[in-house]
Amino acid sequence: MKFTKMQGTGNDYIYVNCLEENVREPEILARRLSDRHLGVGADGLILICPSGKADFAMEMYNADGSPGEMCGNGIRCLGKYVYDRGMTDKKELDIQTRAGIRHLRLLNGLPGTENARKKTGGREAITAVEVNMGRPVLEADQVPAISEHTYMISEDVRVNGASYRMTALSMGNPHTVIFTERVKGLDLQWLGPAIEYHGRFPKRVNVEFVQVEDRRTLTVRVWERGSGETLSCGTGACAALAAGVLNYLTDRQVTVKLKGGELLAEWREDTNEILLTGPAVHVFDGEV
Repeated sequence: MKFTKMQGTGNDYIYVNCLEENVREPEILARRLSDRHLGVGADGLILICPSGKADFAMEMYNADGSPGEMCGNGIRCLGKYVYDRGMTDKKELDIQTRAGIRHLRLLNGLPGTENARKKTGGREAITAVEVNMGRPVLEADQVPAISEHTYMISEDVRVNGASYRMTALSMGNPHTVIFTERVKGLDLQWLGPAIEYHGRFPKRVNVEFVQVEDRRTLTVRVWERGSGETLSCGTGACAALAAGVLNYLTDRQVTVKLKGGELLAEWREDTNEILLTGPAVHVFDGEV
């Protein structure tokens, strides 16, 4: 089976083109290949599949084999994959996910940068992708999160004997955001699993620890459901922005600084949709 490894701000996935390959038991394959000592090493597995509703379909599995509804970094790299390999000539794509259809705009360089416009094989190189991540879901029961209120915004939650103020929302997958004065030094290996499996989150949850640098800049560390701490999370960056706006801490357009790099996120007032823009990078091809 042929595969490709790609990454967006350090959030790395193994891609398999299911228009050419037949993948059986993807949950088992995800666990096997994602292992960083005995496998290829990744935060999960992404299958590129045909779709009757969109240009392509994305099936995503976390490193522990559990299926994921949506992946902001992963879907950007999928856009680069299908364009670079001539599977499409379109610079705007619709991708079917478990969270619904997401619209991609393929870019040559990040907005606001002075990168030279590069070409590969006579075609414009795709180095970044903008994704319409859709509207954040704020109703607690739809996240899902257990709350006495319609929305879980800055709500006190007890974890390991301590209290944390959490804002929960869904970006197609469940997130809870915790604002803190300093993300450096947090013991995510101790705190992350306790929140991910907390009884207030029936389907487990992704956790973002967010430090507000200013109204347009956030520093974020991420504990991903099913994968542990990762260098980046696209849906998590969007969740951090939404929580920042809901708690009156940020503007509606921010730069999100993660361990693996920076993402641009904008929560548009006119459509209520969040746009996420960031790099998409090919790492290597292989066969297993």
